[in-house]
Amino acid sequence: MNVSSPKNIRNVAFISHGGAGKTSLIETILFNAKATNRIGSVDNGTTIMDFDPVEIEKKISINTKVATIEWKKHLLNILDTPGYANFLHETKVALSAVGGAVVIASAITGVKAETERVWKFSEEFDLAKIIFVNKMDKERADFYRALGDIEQSFGVIPLPIFLPIGKESSFKGIVDLVKMKAYIYPDEPTADFKEAEIPTEMMDEVENYRIKLVEAVSETDDELIEKYLEGEELTEEEIKKGLREGTISKRFIPVLCGSAVKNIGSKFLLEAIIDYLPSPLEREYKIAIDEKTGEEVPVRPEDENFMAFVFKTFIDPFAGKLTIFRVYSGELTNDSEVYNPNKEEYEKVNQLYLLQGKNFIKTNKLIAGQIAMINKLKYTTTFDTLCGKKCSIKFKAVEVPEPVISFSLQPKSKDDEDKVSTGLHRLMEEDIGIRVGRDEQTNELLLSGMGQMHIEVVVEKLKEKFKVDVELKTPKVPYKETIKFSAKGQGKYKKQTGGRGQYGDVWIELQPLDRGAGFEFEDRIVGGVVPKQYIPAVEKGIREAAQEGILAGYPMVDFKAILYDGSYHSVDSSELAFKIAASMAFKKVALEAKPVLLEPIMNIDIFVPEDTVGTVLGDLNARRGRIINVEPQITGQHIRAQVPMAEILKYAPDLRSMTGGRGMFTMEFSHYEEVPTHIAEKIIVQAKADKDKD
Repeated sequence: MNVSSPKNIRNVAFISHGGAGKTSLIETILFNAKATNRIGSVDNGTTIMDFDPVEIEKKISINTKVATIEWKKHLLNILDTPGYANFLHETKVALSAVGGAVVIASAITGVKAETERVWKFSEEFDLAKIIFVNKMDKERADFYRALGDIEQSFGVIPLPIFLPIGKESSFKGIVDLVKMKAYIYPDEPTADFKEAEIPTEMMDEVENYRIKLVEAVSETDDELIEKYLEGEELTEEEIKKGLREGTISKRFIPVLCGSAVKNIGSKFLLEAIIDYLPSPLEREYKIAIDEKTGEEVPVRPEDENFMAFVFKTFIDPFAGKLTIFRVYSGELTNDSEVYNPNKEEYEKVNQLYLLQGKNFIKTNKLIAGQIAMINKLKYTTTFDTLCGKKCSIKFKAVEVPEPVISFSLQPKSKDDEDKVSTGLHRLMEEDIGIRVGRDEQTNELLLSGMGQMHIEVVVEKLKEKFKVDVELKTPKVPYKETIKFSAKGQGKYKKQTGGRGQYGDVWIELQPLDRGAGFEFEDRIVGGVVPKQYIPAVEKGIREAAQEGILAGYPMVDFKAILYDGSYHSVDSSELAFKIAASMAFKKVALEAKPVLLEPIMNIDIFVPEDTVGTVLGDLNARRGRIINVEPQITGQHIRAQVPMAEILKYAPDLRSMTGGRGMFTMEFSHYEEVPTHIAEKIIVQAKADKDKD
């Protein structure tokens, strides 16, 4: 697959909600382009694009995949992206690497919540788009209802350039409004069709949409509008030119239709990608940052120096780490060396590959605009920049949504703890949407992701790729304890044995501090009643006792401990004795200082459709949430609130249920607050029961 100029390259992502038929449509495109000799089936697990064992089992796309094909002397890099809510971070990253998008709309369900989200991502990257209304052969399919849904959901002008002939079981072909021809397809999903006259019963409808098409394209050029107003017919070339201009400028969005499983319309979709979506030369240059100067550096396809951006990493059990990247300038050949400014390391490029899903195709050279893969790079990870020579210029990482749900992971076998840790960190290279960490307070290994299905997929991959089983548990809430008042008291440790005894005696005062202040220790000893060598032991004793709390075993914070008196024995005193005495004093005095339980409060930002705002606000109130602000957005409302962590550990599925899958949220830790008394009592009782059980 050779290409001589970026003008003959198209980089395009297929986007939509899950189940709209992206993968099936790409399978027919691969067949039509003679990249395969059969059309794979998602249901049967035989597609080239969904090759991960978990994808085959669940019959959904989880990772972004690339298919490179040739069509009419053009090189097309088609990215098959996930459409289910838990994996849309993958889709956003994929959109950063392309110049256009094909939005798949289902003729049955129209636009769903996930389609709205990926549409917003495409707008962030200012992508030109075309729409393909799929599943015209299915029951309840309605092309015109889908058009209305598109216009209402996205606020755009959908401009049909093809119309369906029939629908549901009678769907048999399409009418080309540019060429004014009809194409009739056989029942079998071959690449063949027959030209025919436009059905007589469709002529009024066809003429109506033809007029809309010609009016729209004529407005893209002064000469065309003048010709149109004078009553002259626009040529096919003029209409295509106007369609290209209007699509790239986002004046309107061309709409095609068909059926992926019947291979109706997919050839014309290929031609529309070439005819109406931009080449790398027609996209604005990509901005990089010079780390030395902080200045923005435009990277253009015509620049000589090789620069590329890594947007996806796969971990393959046999081939090792696979690095997928987009070339933005210059050229790259086999057996060359590249520099990674993110890691400040050189990498050896042995063999370059183009991709067709799970298949690798060797290539000798890449030019600006191409998407390709290298395997077994040592240092490079997702979002890294690759340069042809040592440089300080880096492309910006893509901002992906923060994880919204966490689970505690427990290996089923203690012998697997190291393998679990290794496997998770390898999977983090592959999936930039997961986070792995250990809670310092609870000591739990936490896995965070975009939803419960996302977490379950990671666990399945751990089992599939690294042969380890883990149990998922809801993480513990990291409660803390503090005091509300000041109190004083003594702690005295005296122990006599046959030989040398133990003696330590301290008087301390505990004072509450502002929330978030932590722990302070003050030495007010006068006259050496507690020798200086024992004072660090006193502080250590208080610190260690505070870690276990006194109400429910949670760490005590935001207090000051003052050592102001005590006594010692010249023979029996020791660091250990004073440490124990300090611990005894702390436990005694803290009980008198009105201890209370603290809980973590989270800042939460929620985006919901207008018709679900009341339901979501009522639910937040029921969760002890405090509403900060509600702001209108173009497609709904933005709610800012603060909610106790304990109330939203599993908020993602609940929000999805309340909003029909259209709601989104992010959250982050804000601060700690006192737990209401009636709730604190239950937490304390449960904590003591858990301790007794252990």
